[in-house]
Amino acid sequence: MRTNLSSQISLNRVSTKYYKPENTIERSVLTRFEKIPTNIYETVEEGVACIADEIIRKIQERQRDGKFCTIAAGTGASLRPLFAELVRRHKEDGISFRNVVVFNLYEYYPLTEPNHSSFNQLNELFLKQVDIDSQNVFTLNGTIPQDGVIEHCHLYEQRIKTYGGIDIAIMGIGREGNIGMNEPGSTATSQTRLILIDATSRSEAAHNLGIDNLPPCSITMGVGSIMEARKVFLLAWGEEKADIIKKAVEDKISDALPASYLQMHQNATVCIDLPTAAHLTRIQRPWLVTSCEWNDKLIRSAIVWLCLLTKKPILKLTNKDYNENGLSELLALYGSAYNVNIKIFNDLQHTITGWPGGKPNADDTYRPERAKPFPKRVVVFSPHPDDDVISMGGTIRRLVQQGHEVHVAYETSGNIAVGDEEVVRFMHFINGFNQLFDDNKNETIKGMYAEIKKFLMNKKEGDMDTRDILTIKGLIRRGEARTACTYNQIPLERVHFLDLPFYETGRIEKNPISEADINIVLDLLREVKPHQIYVAGDLADPHGTHRVCTDAVLAAIDEEKNAGAEWLKDCRIWMYRGAWAEWEIENIEMAVPLSPEELRAKRNSILKHQSQMESAPFLGNDERLFWQRSEDRNRGTASLYDSLGLACYEAMEAFVEYKPL
Repeated sequence: MRTNLSSQISLNRVSTKYYKPENTIERSVLTRFEKIPTNIYETVEEGVACIADEIIRKIQERQRDGKFCTIAAGTGASLRPLFAELVRRHKEDGISFRNVVVFNLYEYYPLTEPNHSSFNQLNELFLKQVDIDSQNVFTLNGTIPQDGVIEHCHLYEQRIKTYGGIDIAIMGIGREGNIGMNEPGSTATSQTRLILIDATSRSEAAHNLGIDNLPPCSITMGVGSIMEARKVFLLAWGEEKADIIKKAVEDKISDALPASYLQMHQNATVCIDLPTAAHLTRIQRPWLVTSCEWNDKLIRSAIVWLCLLTKKPILKLTNKDYNENGLSELLALYGSAYNVNIKIFNDLQHTITGWPGGKPNADDTYRPERAKPFPKRVVVFSPHPDDDVISMGGTIRRLVQQGHEVHVAYETSGNIAVGDEEVVRFMHFINGFNQLFDDNKNETIKGMYAEIKKFLMNKKEGDMDTRDILTIKGLIRRGEARTACTYNQIPLERVHFLDLPFYETGRIEKNPISEADINIVLDLLREVKPHQIYVAGDLADPHGTHRVCTDAVLAAIDEEKNAGAEWLKDCRIWMYRGAWAEWEIENIEMAVPLSPEELRAKRNSILKHQSQMESAPFLGNDERLFWQRSEDRNRGTASLYDSLGLACYEAMEAFVEYKPL
């Protein structure tokens, strides 16, 4: 079974000429907006192999000279593939790390549990799996008394100097441009010190440790300490980091973005994959740096950009607009601005439809969905028990109202995203019910109430919930999902709770996807034999639940394709996105407009998921509630279409078609 098909989704085929220049001159032309040397790789695997080659080359060079090779390393998610590759080289190729000295880039403070330390992660991921001498491993002490921190930081700097400084620094980049744990506001000369971890960095670190286990501060090597390293590798993988990488590489140096200081380093290299490079000028706006290999998507992207730049709708763009903004090639290809304008206007116009399931008895030549068969059997896959209404609640209502047989499949229980107070509230209700209507005779309820109340009273930060509590939390989310589906007129027999096993760990960290997960999805698809499938297209986080759930669906579809399933030949797969981001307009293939009344109904659907409103554990660093994020995104899409000179709607939900590989 192919369990990583989402990683092969490429919405925009980027020509290799934009990221693999053939010579130095070509590279200098392509990268003229970039102030840090940046290597773009097609895959993460290719990238970490090249970085590992350079690191090993330096280690072996030092070995031949009889010297240590000093490496400063962090523990972010971007470094994990590199550590895995270095471990593989050690075990399979016999690469020795005996002469390597390692300095941990940062440590959380104050530490009460060694398992919650940055060093513990580094040790598990890398150190204990290779032959580095433990005497050559140095880390910052997260348990030292506060009055000893300044002296400890000074001694750490001195120890680095004792070993001749850092040969190689390896690090990721935070969402605010932090390197190490250097937050915005850090100076270029800052040394190892104690700092407070801000909210954004806390939410990032919480993916590894859990927000409750994360200490409030960190002791980190400073920007100045990092800048003294003879070689710096900055790694980032996935589209989630695309925006911050562009700022770090192309914007001006600023203390508001610590990674931008690397523009002053003599030997720093940014290593990224294609999704991470998506916002670099040579990838996103190649017409500004070179002649282009034009295709429909690139043309659409260019015209939308030109509209936003000139603040004009598509049909008002002139030859002068094209010539003055690097798009004269399009005039040569199409003869005039008018011809290009009409083409793109029609392309975008044809994405808009009020019939997401296809309009019966209508010419579907220029419609996103085919007219037949009608009505259609539809399966909406929802990673958690609210993603369906958050992401495409308006479209779901349309599909139901237009007569289609709509099924909603909730892939996970979502139990870890329910706060303890919700459990208490429901247990109070159940206990009260027992007292009022059964004279308090139900011993099971009495016993469970007392047991759960005692557990939650004594629960400490980081403690895992009992299986009973996780079950109750899952029941709470099931009840909310059923209520929302009933509100949207979906019969309960068409509501499916898959409870995929990979999710049921009781922890933030999940198990890898397995054949058992895929078979559960497969059984549902074989039962329904849908004409339409909707799946989550949130692919930014390679280890996120949304992506894993989508991989399970795509793997099941792949199995059916290989088996020659007849139903699949008449099925289309549409990808939606969640509350945080929308599809880029050049990629949108179906846009479903919503009226003010439909948008309000969508809001009401989201509000049925009461446990996920203000008290949900994983609201993230965005202060808006889920319904607010969703509405802002949908209104933003509609506003963009309006600014381009197309019809003006209250809101829009957007989709991209997935074609089985």
